Amino acid sequence: MKKLTLLAMVLLTSALTYAGGYRISLQGQKQLAMGHTGVAVINSSELVFFNPAGLTFLNEKFTVSGGANAVFANISFQNEQYGWYTEANNPVSTPFNVYAAYKINDWASVGLGIYTPYGSGVEYPTNWEGSHLINDISLQAIFIQPTLSIKINDKISIGGGPIYATGAVNFNRNIDRTTTNTEGERANVTIDKSGIGAWGYNLGLMVRPTEEFTLGINYRSEIQMDAKNGEADFQNVPSGVAPLYEGVTFNASLPLPAELTVGASYAINDKWLVAFDYNRAYWSAYEALDVIFSNGQESLNPRNYKNASTYRFGLQYKATNRFTLRGGYYFDESPVQSGYFAPETPRNDSDNFTGGFTFQLSNRFALDASFLYIHFDEVDESYDYYQENGQNVPFGGTYKNNAFVPGLGITYGF
Repeated sequence: MKKLTLLAMVLLTSALTYAGGYRISLQGQKQLAMGHTGVAVINSSELVFFNPAGLTFLNEKFTVSGGANAVFANISFQNEQYGWYTEANNPVSTPFNVYAAYKINDWASVGLGIYTPYGSGVEYPTNWEGSHLINDISLQAIFIQPTLSIKINDKISIGGGPIYATGAVNFNRNIDRTTTNTEGERANVTIDKSGIGAWGYNLGLMVRPTEEFTLGINYRSEIQMDAKNGEADFQNVPSGVAPLYEGVTFNASLPLPAELTVGASYAINDKWLVAFDYNRAYWSAYEALDVIFSNGQESLNPRNYKNASTYRFGLQYKATNRFTLRGGYYFDESPVQSGYFAPETPRNDSDNFTGGFTFQLSNRFALDASFLYIHFDEVDESYDYYQENGQNVPFGGTYKNNAFVPGLGITYGF
């Protein structure tokens, strides 16, 4: 019984840390096409996310942007020492975003954003070599962000507002490396919790020393996600201990880290715009995860993430009055430290290449398109903190993964 309880605790930790170790920046088609720069770029209502202070600098009285992306990801795992090779079957996920901005007068604007900063899935073959860590996981999260922007003078504006985060997670893995029922079926558990909600906030500052040069800074607070009374469904558990795992629930907390972004843009002339953003994500808040079960058991599981930086570069070229091209690149550091590399978050440092365009369909409507290619550095790593019989049992090998992310959106303004 003690063995199954401890392994279930570790399982829940893996399920809930998926959001912490995996985040793809897909918060707007225009800005994604420019290397996901945007803290100092005045393009559209996507500023609600990138820097709400900039809303007062928009020319339109009212503007709304909406779009979605399709994430096609590939993950392979290999351990030559044991002759293991596995490819994950990754379901296509479709993160979306909708932003709206309204100019009340010359010095005040309001906005609203609804977007999915976390939302993806990983599915490995059942009973693969790492099935004691994960079989499959699905994570969805939606952020709802109202905002207010105030222009201090012709060159300086501030903005901000609350963020409400709501999400759900579903996760399955085998409870250990060997346990089966009398029919030889591997014992496993599915963790499920929806309706997880929490609050945070967003603040921004934008400064325009000249018409050509713009500076921006944006801060997004840490959000603490508390999962309470989540369901743990144990299957194929040996009959002798099965009654002990009926109707078990759990509580756990997960910090979504604070982020600080600073950047600048410069209009070289009427056609060319360049931008640079620096983003710092404060992942060090994620030291460990406490999991408390309804049967009185609890577990503290180390993650020890490190703060990580992202360096973003973007370029925009207005080819004609109706057609605008964009391109960019960003380098994204992984927060995962050596020895904590779990297969539910198989990400390393990555190179990210972006591109896209806007086609003006009419005076009020425009079509936005983007694409993102993510290449994660190949990595030989392990997770060293899975416990069995009181001993740490490392699991590792070589991970290779990449992702292709096309996107489409529409912008309306007047």
